[in-house]
Amino acid sequence: MRIPDKLQKGDEIRVIAPSRSATILSEEGIAQAKKRLEDLGFMVTFGKHIFESDLQFSATIEHRVEDIHDAFRDKKVKGILTVIGGFNCNELLPYLDYDLIKANPKILCGYSDITALATAITTKADFITYSGPHFSSFQMDKLQEYQTEYFQKCLMESKEFIVEPSDVWTDDAWYLDQENRQFEPGGWNVYQEGEVKGQLFGGNLCTLNLLQGTVYMPNLADSILFVEDDELTIPETFARDLTSLLQTAGSIKALVIGRFQKASKMSEEQLLFILDKHPSLKKIPVLYNVDFGHIQPFFTFPIGGEVEIDTMTHGMKITTF
Repeated sequence: MRIPDKLQKGDEIRVIAPSRSATILSEEGIAQAKKRLEDLGFMVTFGKHIFESDLQFSATIEHRVEDIHDAFRDKKVKGILTVIGGFNCNELLPYLDYDLIKANPKILCGYSDITALATAITTKADFITYSGPHFSSFQMDKLQEYQTEYFQKCLMESKEFIVEPSDVWTDDAWYLDQENRQFEPGGWNVYQEGEVKGQLFGGNLCTLNLLQGTVYMPNLADSILFVEDDELTIPETFARDLTSLLQTAGSIKALVIGRFQKASKMSEEQLLFILDKHPSLKKIPVLYNVDFGHIQPFFTFPIGGEVEIDTMTHGMKITTF
């Protein structure tokens, strides 16, 4: 699996909207996210069509594809950030020029609905993509340090790194109120002990499952799966989606589950009940309540990269990214 060139200070980052439009962001929010990235040393530019918005708050397939192709084609652009997630990223997959993308490997980072785009590019263009902050994520003030630290470690550095649990977490609507935030104690949990290394795939569970049966789905056999879902899931739908993915993979080396939003009503009792249904999960390392997904803060990880898991130390080492 090829690794795109790491970002350096002075590099241009292009912001695109392959899912929801940038019209969902305020002018103040855009300025704040742009400044924070500029303070990290980057030059920020925007795709031509990111402010178009239709009945479902998105641009046309043609225009979204055009912005993706322009970002990969432009030699000055060294990294690509998505505006935000949404619901319709998979619409674009049949219309992308994967030969063009493959010939111009570069960092692509986003999460949630972007799981479909990132995974398809990793599968078809044979280079690592990244599950991590959107452009809009850089608007956030509190807990930004953890998010930015792992963004930099994964996208700007070339040495392997250890991911540590955050001291606190939250899923509050920080984009509505940056000051009055409620935090919960952090820390990860172990369902099944073990130590293993392998290739990492995953992201948003229900979005990844949209790729099943298509040419955009990677071979998950013997991989380490990272999965999470948002507030629209409930224990029953998570159980169904997880079962589907495990059946598709056949055999995996480890399972890492991101934190659930409170609105999902996923209690520890419910999650353990779901995991107990699968005999295969009693034979491999399984971590849950890990700092990624639709919560804050979260770390960046490489789709298609290599990771080492050691549940005895609750440790996670990203080795190839």
